[in-house]
Amino acid sequence: MRLLTNLGARAAMRGAACLLLATLGAAEDAYERYVTSSRDFQPVDQERTRSYKAWPSWTYMPWYYQWNIGFSEAGGRFCQEIGYNGGFVDHGRTDNLAWLNQYQLRFYVDHLAGKGDLYLRDSNKMKGKDFGPTRPVLLDEALKAKLQGLIKQRVENVKSSPMRAAYALDDEPSWGSFRKPCMWQITDEANYRRWLVEKYGAGKAPAHPGWTSYNDLLPRLPGFTLGTMDASQLMDQWSFNDSWWNNFLGDLATYSNTIDPQTPVGVVGGQSPSPFGGWDYAKIMRKVQFAEFYWTPDEQCILQSFNRNQIPIVSSHFHQNARDSRWQFFTCLAHGNRGHIGWVEKWFDGNEPKPFHKELSPTIIELAQRLGPMQAQSTPVRDGVIIYYSHSSIQMGWILDAQSHGKTWVNRNADTKLGTYHLARRAWVNMLRDEGLQPEFLSYVDLIQSGIPKHCKTLILSSVYCLSDVEAARIRAFCKAGGTVIADFLPGVFDQDGKGRPSGGALDDVFKVRHDPGTKPADLYQGRDDLWVEANQDAKYTCKNTAELLADNACIKDESGFNKVVRSLPVATSSACGSGRAILMNLSPAWYLVHREAGPVEAKRRQAFMRHVVAADAQRPVRVEEAEKAFGHEIIRWRKDGRILLFLVGNLDVSGSMEGGGNAVGLKDGAVDLTLVFATPVTGVKDERTGKPLPDGQRFPVRWKLDEAVVLSYADPEARKR
Repeated sequence: MRLLTNLGARAAMRGAACLLLATLGAAEDAYERYVTSSRDFQPVDQERTRSYKAWPSWTYMPWYYQWNIGFSEAGGRFCQEIGYNGGFVDHGRTDNLAWLNQYQLRFYVDHLAGKGDLYLRDSNKMKGKDFGPTRPVLLDEALKAKLQGLIKQRVENVKSSPMRAAYALDDEPSWGSFRKPCMWQITDEANYRRWLVEKYGAGKAPAHPGWTSYNDLLPRLPGFTLGTMDASQLMDQWSFNDSWWNNFLGDLATYSNTIDPQTPVGVVGGQSPSPFGGWDYAKIMRKVQFAEFYWTPDEQCILQSFNRNQIPIVSSHFHQNARDSRWQFFTCLAHGNRGHIGWVEKWFDGNEPKPFHKELSPTIIELAQRLGPMQAQSTPVRDGVIIYYSHSSIQMGWILDAQSHGKTWVNRNADTKLGTYHLARRAWVNMLRDEGLQPEFLSYVDLIQSGIPKHCKTLILSSVYCLSDVEAARIRAFCKAGGTVIADFLPGVFDQDGKGRPSGGALDDVFKVRHDPGTKPADLYQGRDDLWVEANQDAKYTCKNTAELLADNACIKDESGFNKVVRSLPVATSSACGSGRAILMNLSPAWYLVHREAGPVEAKRRQAFMRHVVAADAQRPVRVEEAEKAFGHEIIRWRKDGRILLFLVGNLDVSGSMEGGGNAVGLKDGAVDLTLVFATPVTGVKDERTGKPLPDGQRFPVRWKLDEAVVLSYADPEARKR
C-alpha cells in the first residue's frame, strides 16, 4: 500500500508540473501526459520482500498431468530424492494440500479465477474466421465480480498453508486466443471512447467509425506511402484492448492481495510480444506480481529488463532429454528465472519414475539448494547496450508482415518464426551476445516516464517503425549528450498511432538522412508493389528455417551479407549529433540468424553492425579468450552483497510454439577448456560449482560442460569504489 501512496504522490507532483508548464505557456504533449499519468502504466503493488519470502530459491513445480506416482509417501519420497521442491494446486482444491505441506513443497495455485473466462474454452481450436466482432465473454464489472467470488473462495481454501508461493489467475489467458490474429471488441464501446479521450486529449480524440478489422486496412496497404500510411484505427483498438485487459488482470491481483497480502498473483502460460491477446510486455509486467512464460532466451531478456521489482518469473519446462533439460535449467537461472513449471508427461513407466530423473537430480538439487538462493535478490550488471522496445512498432510490423497473407491472415500464428520484428530482435540479441555483450531492453513507457538510463552508452532501435514526438525528443537529447544511437531500418517513419509522418522520419535530423514520405512498397526490399517487408511470409509460411525464409528473393544484398531496406538509400550512414553519434544501417539484421548457423567464421559478418557498437566504447569486463572454440556462449553477471555472480552458458535458439516448448536447437555434447579473461584483476574469486577458491588475477582457466554452466563469484569492484 505504501507503493500506491508513493504513486499517488508522484502523480500529484506530475500534475503540479503540468500545471506549472501550462502557466508558463508551454505546450503539453498529450501522449506524454497519457503515458505518465494513466493507470494503464501504473504498477500494482510489487513489494520485493513479499516476493522473496514467497519465492526464496529456484523452485521446480511439476504440473500433475500424468502424475502416476500419486500423492502418497512414495510420491513425497520421490520428490525429496530427486530434488523437486515444488508443486501445484488446481482451482484452489485442497485434496493434496496436506501432502504438499508434509513434504514442504512450495506450490502455486492454478486457475485461481477459473477456466473459461480469461482463457476461453476451446480457444486453441478456434479458427480466425470465428473471431469477431465481439469477445464471447466481455471483460466488464459483472465478470470481475464473478471472478472475485471465485478468487475469494479459492484463496481462503489454501492461504493457511505456509508453502503457498503464488496464485495464477489462469493458464494461457488472453483477451483473444493465445496470440492468434483476432479483431475482437472486448468490452463496451463507451469504455473505448473514454480511453480515446484520455490518450488524445479532450476535443482531439479521433472519431473512429465503429470497430474495424484488418480486412478493412488490407486492400489499402499497396496504395499507401510512408507519409500517407494510416493504421491508427486498428492500432488504437489493439492498444485499448491491451490496456483494458492488463488493468483487468491488475485489479484481480490487487483484489486477491486484500484476502492474502503475503502471496504474489499473476498468470502462467505467457506468450511472446504480439499485437494480440494482451502481450505488450511494458503493460503486463506492471500488472502482475508473478508470471510464467513460454520462453525464448531473447524474450526472457525483455522480461528481466522490465522486472525492476524482482517479481518471480519462471518458465515452462517440457522434458526432451537430460542434456536439454540441464541446459534449460542453467540458462534460465542465469537469466534471472526463479524456476520452472514442469509438464509431467511420460515421466513414468506405470507408477515407476523413468531413469532421467536420477540423471537430472544433481543439477536440480544444486540449483534449488545452492545456486538458486545465491542468485535470489541479486541485480543485473549492465554492459551499457540497450535495445528499444516499441510496442506500437510491433503492431505496425504485424500489419506490414501480414499483407502477403491476404485474406488468410486469420490463420497466421507463426510470428516468432516469420515476423520482421521477432527476427530483427533475435538477430540483434545474438549479435551482441556473440560479441561478448549482454544487452538489455528499454520500454517506451520507461523512456517517456524516466528517460534513458545513465549507464546506457548505445541505444539500438530494432525495427522501430513508430515513434512519438516525445520518444524522438528523448532519443535526440541522449545522442546530443554523447550517446550512440544505431537504427537498423525505417526509424520513426510513423508516429505512435500508426500514421505516416508527412515530412519524413522523426529522427531524420539525427541520422542526417531523409526518408522520403513518398516511399512506396516498391522502393523497399524486393521492389514489389505488393510487399512492404523482406520476405513473402505467406509463400514461405511452412519454411523450415530462416535461411529458407530469406532465400530466393529480389532484395539487394549488401556486400556485408545483409539485405538493404530502402533501395535508394546508402548503407551504414554515420553522422555526428551534438557530442554523440547516430548510425542508420538501412540493413535488415535478419540474415545474421543464417550466418550464425554456419559457424563462427561466417558469424563475423556481424561486424557490419557491431563495429558501431564497438566504436561506442561498449564495456567488456570479461571475455572468453578462445572465442571461436566457445562460439555460441554468453556471459551474464549479477550483483549482490558486494560480490559479482558470473554465469557462462550456451546461447542457443529454441523450438516451441504459443502452446509451449522451449527445447534447445543445436545443443552439442561434451566439454571444452577455456580461459576467462577480465579487463582488470579481480579478487576473492570462487568457483561456485565446486566451492573452491581461486587465486586473484585476470586469467582463469575453466572447463565448460556445454549443457551446463560455469559459475564464478568475485568481489564487486564497484563496491570498493563506493
